[in-house]
Amino acid sequence: MAQEAYTRTAKVLHWLIGIGVIAQITLGLWMITIPKSPPGVRAEWFNLHKSIGLTLAALILVRLLWRLAHRAPALPLSMAKWERIAAKANHVLLYVCMVVMPVSGYLGSSFTKYPIIYFGMKLPHWGWDAPLLKEICSQVHFTTVVIFITLIAIHIAAAVKHWLVDRDGVAQRMWFQRSDV
Repeated sequence: MAQEAYTRTAKVLHWLIGIGVIAQITLGLWMITIPKSPPGVRAEWFNLHKSIGLTLAALILVRLLWRLAHRAPALPLSMAKWERIAAKANHVLLYVCMVVMPVSGYLGSSFTKYPIIYFGMKLPHWGWDAPLLKEICSQVHFTTVVIFITLIAIHIAAAVKHWLVDRDGVAQRMWFQRSDV
């Protein structure tokens, strides 16, 4: 069953951000296991994580603006009502996580004595060394990543279900067609 597809721009943003977020989460979970000694090694990975995070934040902002200006294709009425509600809730929560993750990471980095370095360039430091605020932001950041991982897993499972089980064209709407390339 053919369904209305997402725009090429929406597809590119979806896949760039999706792959970027999964890579960023993987990097983040790995880098927190790096010992603090010898000094410098851990900081280099944290700086890379922050640089990627700021880049993803810019892409997410573009995606949010694009999404506000372009409605998503309607889900087919052949889907159960609970599935349409669950899909909508999952998408809204994914967007919330896409905003909370970089904001909490950036704020947490701003409330330390260390500068934020974006691919080797030191950014202006407006924050101050506030360990309690940094810890709150870190907790929000980590809690959000746990929620985000769960939502991503649900999103991928639903896509696989639509692609392989239901074969209803829902998953294919975000896949590239010949006309997209």
